[in-house]
Amino acid sequence: MLIWIPLTLAATVLQVSRNALQRGLLRVAGPWGATLVRFLFGLPFTLAFIAVAKLITPQAQGHFSAYFFMACAIGALAQVGATAALLVSMQRSSFAIGTAFQQSSLPFTALVGFFLFHDPISPVAWAGLFIATAGLVYLSWPRRMEGVRDWSPALLGLTSGACFALSANAFRQGGLAFDPHHAVFSALVTVAVVQTIQTLVLIIGLMILDPKALRGAIGAWKSSLGAGFFGAGASALWFIALTMSPAGPVRAVGVVEMPVAALMGRRLFAERLTLSQIVAGTITALGVVLAAIG
Repeated sequence: MLIWIPLTLAATVLQVSRNALQRGLLRVAGPWGATLVRFLFGLPFTLAFIAVAKLITPQAQGHFSAYFFMACAIGALAQVGATAALLVSMQRSSFAIGTAFQQSSLPFTALVGFFLFHDPISPVAWAGLFIATAGLVYLSWPRRMEGVRDWSPALLGLTSGACFALSANAFRQGGLAFDPHHAVFSALVTVAVVQTIQTLVLIIGLMILDPKALRGAIGAWKSSLGAGFFGAGASALWFIALTMSPAGPVRAVGVVEMPVAALMGRRLFAERLTLSQIVAGTITALGVVLAAIG
């Protein structure tokens, strides 16, 4: 079944909307406070999604195991680091380019799935991954600013991509471990457990290290609530897709968020892409299509 493809497409639109709201919170909440809102304010929505899923599939039960909680914890912590790195990368480059850097998770995700979990990758998909990676390398190459190249946006973006790749594969393993026969219910429970871990870790950390950021995130509750809703919806759809398909192809289809982010960055933040960036983005998109077909 290829239903995971439209689910992934819908998830990318919600994800870009969430990223835009989080980027707007950086000034008042900092990267860690802005990261917190997607989990803290998303958790109530996720619990509501679980209630609906249980009503639709009352036979779904699931099984909590040590492996399930380990996968959730690894994925949760990796996603926290990935989100913070992504937001800072966007702040130092642009919304669209930061989103493009995030797509480095595509080759990372496929390789982790292939080597650790033995998810298959066809020759066509390998070619697509290579082309997409080449486009991302070009996008990641920094322009010279006052005689010095600023590599920090690219390095943060690549860090974000690597962490997102680890989290995507961990979430897939968690969803399969909980209830492989009811993908939707299993994915939503996995989201809830992951968000709970992330919320607790970030709240405790901010209470100790940066109370001002915590107050800023909670004080901007209107934007935070929107980020939480979009984040919960995106996570739910991502997790369902990852339960239905290997993580590599899911991340490949998800790169469609690049043009969506470019349009939103231009509309919301008055950002413009150069011709070379558009060409590199198109090459990356071509690689994504091949990876998805493969």
